[in-house]
Amino acid sequence: MTSQLIDQHEYTRAGNLTRRFTEVYGHAPDGVWWAPGRVNLIGEHTDYNDGFVLPFAIDRAAMVAVRLRRAGEPNPEAVELASTYAPEGERLARARFTVPGLTPGADGDWGAYPAGVVHVLAGLDNVKVPGFELLLDSTVPVGAGLSSSHAVEVATIVALNDLLGLDLGRPAMALLTQQAENDFVGAPTGIMDQSASLMGRAGGALFLDCRTLESHVVPLPLAEHGFTVLVIDTKVAHSHADGGYAARRASCERGAATLGVASLRDVPADVDLAALDEETARRVRHVLTENARVLATVERLRSGDIAGIGELLTASHASLRDDYEVSCPELDLAVEAALAAGAVGARMTGGGFGGSAIALTPVSHERQVREAVLHGFAGTGLQAPDIFTVLPASGAQQL
Repeated sequence: MTSQLIDQHEYTRAGNLTRRFTEVYGHAPDGVWWAPGRVNLIGEHTDYNDGFVLPFAIDRAAMVAVRLRRAGEPNPEAVELASTYAPEGERLARARFTVPGLTPGADGDWGAYPAGVVHVLAGLDNVKVPGFELLLDSTVPVGAGLSSSHAVEVATIVALNDLLGLDLGRPAMALLTQQAENDFVGAPTGIMDQSASLMGRAGGALFLDCRTLESHVVPLPLAEHGFTVLVIDTKVAHSHADGGYAARRASCERGAATLGVASLRDVPADVDLAALDEETARRVRHVLTENARVLATVERLRSGDIAGIGELLTASHASLRDDYEVSCPELDLAVEAALAAGAVGARMTGGGFGGSAIALTPVSHERQVREAVLHGFAGTGLQAPDIFTVLPASGAQQL
């Protein structure tokens, strides 16, 4: 895979992970692979409705060191996993399985993500996945809506694709990791997160048509225009495998069926929603207006109007809060405080029910926005959020 620009710090991380792998398993890995998390700039809950999304890969990533088992080694079909993201008091989190013994839904812990990738690859024609050893380290916050689980899946599939010589294209790997998430992990997610992690580019956002899977990089030169994206991690954990996400998806499917179309992508923007019950109509209205906001955002970015997308981000949050009902008080507070302190736009990002908000902020206002958000949370007795900046980063690759 083509090497792309990555910060030198990540190569230092890779060297440290290689040494740690050698300590854990007694020999060096075959290589180290890197897959970023993502921020969805705009286009929420549109991906599984065949709509449009505009995520960007971020400079926080999952990293895996991997070594395939050699012929003649004991337990040739055994997969051993270790992660530096370990429970308090433990050096490493561990998981183990055999390739033939994988059962969808059997393991709901972190090991389910690489296991799901192994399961879908092993199901391909003429592909035999041997046992291997893997050590994971990630800087993508867990439960923050930045796609930490997909980063693990993408790092795993890119590593195995290279090591096994499968020659899978990136759109194919996105579909396979979506299949792993849907069928093995049991989370009915769309195609956006994997695509951003696989096909992201430094300095750009990925405009993705989730029906055709066609994608284009749209310029997102934040620093050049004096802007930054602040991520406000509310620390309210969420999970795509819970009932709220699945319920929203089912509601969209009912709406499409009632309107007589295959998906909400086929519904015209001026459709009469009177045939739908009130809740379903609100869900459908969000998807239709959100698709329009994505297209408008792309148009403004292509014309170089960074500040002009702010109002679209804020309108997206209002729709997610009121029509799709996937926000929460902490996310609403983060958005309101950021806007009041000088952010030009802000919204929740990710599936919702917790996680993070983003604020498009002039660099000159970054400090006051941070302070206003922290003050707002402190004033309501809430746990202080983590606040950090992210930049558009390169897609998954070997280091």
